[in-house]
Amino acid sequence: MNEIFRHKKLLSTLEAKQMLSTLEIMHLLNVSPATARRDINKLSEQKKLRKVRNGAEAINVQKSIEQDKPINNFDEKRRIAEAASRLCREGDSVILTCGSTMQLLGQALCGQKLQIITNFLPLANYLIEQQHDDVVIMGGQYNKNKKVTLSLNQQNEFMYAANIMFTSGKGFTPEGLFKTDMIIANSEAQMSSKASKYVVLLDSTKLGKEIGMLFRDINNVDLLITGKEADPNIVQSIRDKGVEIILA
Repeated sequence: MNEIFRHKKLLSTLEAKQMLSTLEIMHLLNVSPATARRDINKLSEQKKLRKVRNGAEAINVQKSIEQDKPINNFDEKRRIAEAASRLCREGDSVILTCGSTMQLLGQALCGQKLQIITNFLPLANYLIEQQHDDVVIMGGQYNKNKKVTLSLNQQNEFMYAANIMFTSGKGFTPEGLFKTDMIIANSEAQMSSKASKYVVLLDSTKLGKEIGMLFRDINNVDLLITGKEADPNIVQSIRDKGVEIILA
């Protein structure tokens, strides 16, 4: 990982977590202690972070792209997002839906040579501000509460084909993916119609839970990425249904 991507990753993580020890930075960036300290010093000189004893802290109080809500289970979601980012290849087109894990995935993918399709306005704005080269914002009416754009014509066929669609939800069982929000679910159903691979990103606290409606049958899920904290019995019951699982 070159210096530009290391710095971008470090700063985006600090935005969400507010403070990191030198050891955490070493693990995050997979670098030596000397490189971690050098990155901290350089970003501190640029006034992009505040150097503290044995680590660094964010200068701004912003905790996520949305700015008004912190990210729960941050460390696990960061690992999930990093694992998801490794599925993407140069030139790919990927769909990212809404939610905190998608924010972290978007930050991890920002700057890479791939097309990011989303209807999640906070993420789209972030990518534009960070000068990501190829961003597709799905059109429609903006829903302030959900912070997404919704198609005005449900009969229109989704026009963009994608290599991978990444999404999340409120629960996952051997039946499939559960969601609680009909507005979000309807918009995502349309977006998934031309995705070659359907990947679910969920922290381990949501596994084994049936919350809301069954949105995606287990047979239509290609891959689940969750945290290594997941209950092994639940993980095995999902694997028994033929779904590949990555424990991040």
